[in-house]
Amino acid sequence: MKELVKILHKALEAAQQEKRVSSAYLAAAEDKDRLELVRHKVRQIAELGRRVEALEQERESLVQAASLREQEVQELRQHVQLLMDKNEAKQQVICKLSEKVTQDFMHPPCQPPAPLDAADRDLLSQQEKMEHLKDDMEAYRTQNRFLNSEIHQVTKIWRKVAEKEKALLMKCAYLQAKNCQVESKYLAGLRRLQEAVGVEAGECSELLRQLIQEALQWEASEASADSVVLSPISEYDEYGFLTVPNYEVEDLRLLAKIQALEVHSHHLLAHEAVEQPLRERWAALGELAPSLEIKQLLRAGVPREHRPRVWKWLVRLRVQHLQGPGRYQELLSRGQACKHPATRQIELDLNRTFPSNKHFTCPASSFPDRLRRVLLAFSWQNPAIGYCQGLNRLAAIALLVLDEEESAFWCLVAIVETIMPADYYSKTLLASQVDQRVLQDLLSEKLPKLMAHLGQCRVDLSFITFNWLLVVFADSLISNILLQVWDAFLYEGTKVVFRYALAIFKYNEEEILRLQDGLEIYQYLRFFTKTICDSRKLMNIAFNDMNPFPKKQLRQLRMAHRERLEAELHELEQLKAKYLEIRAARGPAVPEGCTSEDEGEAEP
Repeated sequence: MKELVKILHKALEAAQQEKRVSSAYLAAAEDKDRLELVRHKVRQIAELGRRVEALEQERESLVQAASLREQEVQELRQHVQLLMDKNEAKQQVICKLSEKVTQDFMHPPCQPPAPLDAADRDLLSQQEKMEHLKDDMEAYRTQNRFLNSEIHQVTKIWRKVAEKEKALLMKCAYLQAKNCQVESKYLAGLRRLQEAVGVEAGECSELLRQLIQEALQWEASEASADSVVLSPISEYDEYGFLTVPNYEVEDLRLLAKIQALEVHSHHLLAHEAVEQPLRERWAALGELAPSLEIKQLLRAGVPREHRPRVWKWLVRLRVQHLQGPGRYQELLSRGQACKHPATRQIELDLNRTFPSNKHFTCPASSFPDRLRRVLLAFSWQNPAIGYCQGLNRLAAIALLVLDEEESAFWCLVAIVETIMPADYYSKTLLASQVDQRVLQDLLSEKLPKLMAHLGQCRVDLSFITFNWLLVVFADSLISNILLQVWDAFLYEGTKVVFRYALAIFKYNEEEILRLQDGLEIYQYLRFFTKTICDSRKLMNIAFNDMNPFPKKQLRQLRMAHRERLEAELHELEQLKAKYLEIRAARGPAVPEGCTSEDEGEAEP
């Protein structure tokens, strides 16, 4: 507890110091003063790095000391065991000798007694041996008590070392998280300073450019998923997505690096406090069954090691009435025997599936071929849809998590045929259009200030949100938040998608309200979902701040908007038919002196 109070006190002092530095930075009148403040920040970052390295060295020395202590304990235990075995053997010898002496006194032999002096000598020697054995036993008992005491003390020391090592690991994780936060603020300060200096500042501008280039250079190394380790941010996450997108524009690259640092910081801070208890709760679960506890755990997110098992169970709940033995192989065989009309469109979309994921861009990867087979099998499973743009991304997410073609195929079937409403992926996308209108109503109800601002700027959110709902945020959110959304979505259905769509706007509401130009808002909405880093905050907004969120309201809104949309489409069809009748009655409209294409082709 005292260690935690000290850490919090240091964090408070650091925050106050940072506030004073920021005030000094804003109050600085000249660029030289600002650059000096930036250099001071660089020195602070370097000092934090040295502290982290020192703590890591201390942790390694403690681990080595604990290992040596463990070896000593093992040797002592072996020695004690040998002594106990020897003690037991001597006790057996004493018991046998005692029995023999007793028998000799109680039942003297029938033969003539030996001479008295020989018998006396034999008895005295036996008594002397017994006394020596008793002395040995007492000595062994004393030595055994001493060794037990030593083992107890060594065990206590080993436990203290293990607890201290755990505390140091948590402290290192906390320091690294704070280091990431300081570095991200440093990059943000560089970006603001660059905007303030402009392009005509000569030497200052060149110095800023060099500082930004140095900040953007980093070495990628794979981080361990089982424990908190001190390492740079890895280039790809565990599912193959780029953690820092390689944007061509320098400002966007800077924003991407800031975002990656924020994500890494949140992950480190949440590992011991949130993720480790969550892993233990999932590990303690036996056979999965629908319950309130499962619902809450799915909303909090499934740990990576449990996600494939949990998703297979969720998919099986949805499609067990559709599954049959050998069904997937049967559909693949049908696709080989006859070419499906959707094959061409599937081939075109394969190369456009997640261009930032190494599993779909590496030439040696097997994922594109597996994705092709899953989509072709689905086109035969549901001929009414065949293939619709967006299904490739849904199937790709399922493949990345489940890593089995057949499981990914049934996951796609579960989403399209049992979770999403009918006509969601039809040619008209009727249900998808309905949900866009439903989302507009929910936004007006939950976030009226934001919707009024967007209305004044003439911003149509459907240009952004249509793809969100169609592919369940597959292109929008960073992978760890995206898969947390899918964890709840596969269990609760489309209601989760609406909750998170509202939560995303609520998360960034203040930033959007600051923008006053429609074009500027559209540019921000194109990438603002990628700036969401705190999955816990987004989850709390979705499942707490957006309440109440009754299913009945969602059904009623869908029914009302579907009726209106169908009426509009019917009216549009009537206008189209009427226009075609009038055009047919007029005959071919070719001006005099002009030749139609058919007539031109008929001429020699």
